[in-house]
Amino acid sequence: MLNIKLLREQPEYVIERLMVKNFDAKSIIEKVNALDQIRRSCQTEQDVVLADQNSLAKEIGSLMKNGKKEEAESAKMKVSELKEISKGLENKIKESENELNDLLVQLPNLPHISVPKGKMAEDNVIVREGGSFPKLENAIPHWELAKKYDIIDFDLGVKLTGAGFPVYKGKGAKIQRALISFFLDMNTRAGYTEVQPPLMVNEASGYGTGQLPDKGEQMYFVGLDNFYLIPTAEVPVTNIFRDVILNRGEMPVKMTAYTPCFRREAGSYGKDVRGLNRLHQFDKVEIVQVSHPDTSYSALEEMVKHVEGIVQSLGLPYRILRLCGGDMSFTSALTYDFEVYSAAQERWLEVSSVSNFESFQANRLKLRYKDETGKIQLAHTLNGSSLALPRILAAILENNQDSRGIKIPDVLKDYCGFSYID
Repeated sequence: MLNIKLLREQPEYVIERLMVKNFDAKSIIEKVNALDQIRRSCQTEQDVVLADQNSLAKEIGSLMKNGKKEEAESAKMKVSELKEISKGLENKIKESENELNDLLVQLPNLPHISVPKGKMAEDNVIVREGGSFPKLENAIPHWELAKKYDIIDFDLGVKLTGAGFPVYKGKGAKIQRALISFFLDMNTRAGYTEVQPPLMVNEASGYGTGQLPDKGEQMYFVGLDNFYLIPTAEVPVTNIFRDVILNRGEMPVKMTAYTPCFRREAGSYGKDVRGLNRLHQFDKVEIVQVSHPDTSYSALEEMVKHVEGIVQSLGLPYRILRLCGGDMSFTSALTYDFEVYSAAQERWLEVSSVSNFESFQANRLKLRYKDETGKIQLAHTLNGSSLALPRILAAILENNQDSRGIKIPDVLKDYCGFSYID
């Protein structure tokens, strides 16, 4: 959530920066500042009323002590009147604060100055590329490989639940487990503490990390208990620090978690959603950092290099993109996407997003730290996929196929317990 002081003091700057995300914030900011003025005026008036109440309360005691009963009774009546005025002002303040909050949560995070302008994925900037493209003849896509070697059953998933809920079988299930273990091991070796969070969160957690209200329609809602199935481990892991004040020396906090993820993906149709390309339930390993504001961008670069190292170890051709304003998430200040190349589909598949949210989530979460002077400040939060499994698995299956079957990447052989799917 954006700082209201920034909206009050630099509205034109905020409007200009949010236009990079193709978001016209002018009318919302005007309403925010009008409500903020009402709230501040009411607060000032209430402060005066409360001061008068306190003054009269002291005066009543003195009048009673000096036997001036009538004057004391008159002062008591004034106090009662002031209490009613104060109550009315308090209600106005609460109403304006609620309206303010409803408006503030509609405003996305400001993009970092390095974010390129653009409206769609084609406007993203390639930062660097790596890996070698496989030379394959008559390569077939992973959904056909999955059927050929009986490792993923998409039809059975439709029977049990619906489209987008595949069933992994045999070596397909084992390679899933292998990837999860490998990713977690890579993350913990890099200093991330592993946690195992709940798969459902309450509404406060959804608001804390910015999924609500912006992406509420894409989340699965458990109405009876007012819970949401998590779209990513970022939500419960980051919310561990909701309403927490850290000491400066406790940062950076580095955590990793494996969870299934659940996304409705409403409106996703066509050839690009076949097989593992877009699922409603999928596995993902996440990394999260809580950082000091002065070091959050060096932390972001560190996270990007870490994810790059994992992709390189799998032997997949990849590229790293800096997302343009129009392709960024609601909450992000700067995002790098990782894509791996699918030899059979002959296209790039997104497998990771690594983002710095600066203080946007922290302001919603009330995630703060105490600096060297003892002053309480907002921390910065970051997260990244490390990694999302479906498209990684799709690329591994497609890029490593040969006349015998599918060769397992060397780093996964010990985790899988086999070197070929055949």
